[in-house]
Amino acid sequence: MRTRDFSRAPAQARAGAMFIGGTRYANPLVLLRLAPDWIRMVRDMRRMSGYCWHTVYWQFPLTLGTIAFFTDRDALLRFARTRHHRKLMMWLTDGDRNATAGFIRLYTASPDGYSNGAWRAEDGAMGHIERFTPLGAETTGPAVRR
Repeated sequence: MRTRDFSRAPAQARAGAMFIGGTRYANPLVLLRLAPDWIRMVRDMRRMSGYCWHTVYWQFPLTLGTIAFFTDRDALLRFARTRHHRKLMMWLTDGDRNATAGFIRLYTASPDGYSNGAWRAEDGAMGHIERFTPLGAETTGPAVRR
């Protein structure tokens, strides 16, 4: 069911901006050195106005990444300016002794989306959409065949 009301959805669905990043670390010992500063940075992030939710992912052998959701892009960018985040980023990008690769992508959520059941703010119903969302060149999406 299409909606613009995500008030009953989990925090990540209410977010307006998403960060995804990953860092390939130089060796396992670097991860141990990273831990205290990373814990401080996450503590700051969780306390910030505009923070919604985050998770961490691991990709073998030495890539660690974060997916984080904020109420809007400005809240996300305010976090990037914090003391602990800046310190950690300078440490990571100081040559290649701590990290050998990394990326960051920022995404903004469209106001339209989909929800069902308990997460549906309007009526709590589960259901299907009648038409797919139109692609860029379409004015109306095709009917959903059941």
